[in-house]
Amino acid sequence: VQLQASGGGLVQAGGSLRLSCAYSGRTASKYAMGWFRQAPGKEREFVAAISYSGDSTYHAESVKGRFTISRDNAKKTLYLQMNNLKPEDTAVYYCAGTGRRVGVFYLVEEYDDWGQGTQVTVSS
Repeated sequence: VQLQASGGGLVQAGGSLRLSCAYSGRTASKYAMGWFRQAPGKEREFVAAISYSGDSTYHAESVKGRFTISRDNAKKTLYLQMNNLKPEDTAVYYCAGTGRRVGVFYLVEEYDDWGQGTQVTVSS
């Protein structure tokens, strides 16, 4: 599966952004997917995950109530709506896909394919 993330940028604290990740490949719509982020000097961390059908989602505690993951398999696009952004949300955001169809997944090692990342910077 090929993944292409976009939508990052610079925003003030309290603002919103929507990230998109276009996916392609014959079996891409059968992949569970997720968003991760990595700040400078820190390890890559889980943000949100969604099942291949979109029926199940899971969000990290740090973003719950502010971020929402969704997908549109007809458009082959994964989304991350980010509201009430905080400076600590500043990071490079990556979309990822896994061929593990059943469930949602939050470990880096469970994902097979990764997009190139998009920078999100939140100013205070």
